[in-house]
Amino acid sequence: MIIGYEAKRIFHNATGLGNYSRDLIKILSKLYPENSYNLYNPKPGKISIHDPGKTVEEKLPRKKLDKIFKNYWRRKNIIKDLKRDKIEVFHGLSGEIPFNLKENNIKSVVTIHDLIFLRFPEFYSFLDRYIYKKKFLHAARKADVVIAVSEQTKSDIVEFLSIDESKIKVIYQGCQKEYKTRYQSSEITNFCKEKKIPENYILNVGTVESRKNILSAIKAIKDIDTHLVIVGSFTAYSKKVKEYVEQEQLHEKVIFLGGLSTYELALLYQGAKIFIYPSLFEGFGIPIIEALYSQTPVITTNYGCFPEAGGPDSIYVDPKNISEISEAIHSLLNDPAKRKFISEKSFNYVQRFNDENIASQIISLYKDLLK
Repeated sequence: MIIGYEAKRIFHNATGLGNYSRDLIKILSKLYPENSYNLYNPKPGKISIHDPGKTVEEKLPRKKLDKIFKNYWRRKNIIKDLKRDKIEVFHGLSGEIPFNLKENNIKSVVTIHDLIFLRFPEFYSFLDRYIYKKKFLHAARKADVVIAVSEQTKSDIVEFLSIDESKIKVIYQGCQKEYKTRYQSSEITNFCKEKKIPENYILNVGTVESRKNILSAIKAIKDIDTHLVIVGSFTAYSKKVKEYVEQEQLHEKVIFLGGLSTYELALLYQGAKIFIYPSLFEGFGIPIIEALYSQTPVITTNYGCFPEAGGPDSIYVDPKNISEISEAIHSLLNDPAKRKFISEKSFNYVQRFNDENIASQIISLYKDLLK
C-alpha cells in the first residue's frame, strides 16, 4: 500500500500529538515495511522521526505558491501531490484531512484524540472553538473511517459531532519505547540526586493547567510524609498552584521540573512510589500508560477514559475530593505489598497497548478500506 499522512505535527509538535504521530509511523514502518509511508509536511521542521524505516519519506510542497500558501496547500492543493504520488489511503493523524479526497478516489482515515474544546468550552477561546469544530466536523463527516483513541472519545464524537457510531473505530494509543525499558536502580538514583529529588516521591506528568487539576494532588499531600514531583509546562493556572504552595509553605514538598528528555522522564516514572493523575478530563491519558509500563501504581480519576487507560487494578478517586485522594495516597505509600500487586497486575493489563496490537489494527483498517 501507498499511504499518505497529514504530517504537520510529526515535524512541528514535540509533545502529545507529535509523539502519537511519530510513534505510529515508526511502528508501522518497522512492522510492515512492505508499505510506503509518505509524510506531507507544509514546511521544514526541527523535529524528525528517530530511525525511520526506509519506506518513510517526507513530502514538502514543490511549487513556489504552495510553499508560500502552506495552509491552502494542506487543505486543498495537496490533492495534486497525493494523486501524483499514487496515494491509496490518506490518514489525518490529528483531526484534519484535506478537501476532495473522496472525489479523487483516495480512501481516508482521521484520528480524533478528544473533543475537550466542546465538552469544556470554558478552557478555550471562541475563535479556537470555532476553528477546531469546523476542521473536526469536516474530517469526521468526509473520512471513510474515524479512529477514536478511546471509548470516551468515540462517545463524544457521536454526541457532539453527530457521527454514526458504526463509522468510528476505537484504536488505543501506545507510548514511546523508553517507558518500556527497565533501567538500573543506580541510573534512577543518580538522576534523582542530580535533580535533588528525595527517595520517597510521587509523580505527576502533564501541562500545569486547570483541567489537569494538579492542585488537588498538592492539597492531598499537605499532611503526608512524601514529595510531589510535577513535570510539565506552565500556564496561567500555574500561578494559582505556586501561590498555594508558598502560602502553605510546601515549597520543599512540591518540586517542579521541566525540559527533561524522554529518557530522564522514564527514570522518574520508574523511581516514583506512585503516579498521581487527578485530571478532570482527557481523550485517553497517555501518562497513565507510561506509568503502567514503568510498573508504577496509578491513582487517577474515577470516570471518563481513565479506567480504560488504567485498567481494573489502578486506584480510582473523585478528582475533586481531596480527602479521598489523600487517603488513597496514604494507603499506597504505607503498603509496599499492595503497590507491588497493583504494579504487576497493571503491567499485564497495559500489554494490550503494545506496538504489535496497535500496528496490526491500523494496517487491517487500511486494507479493509481498499478491498
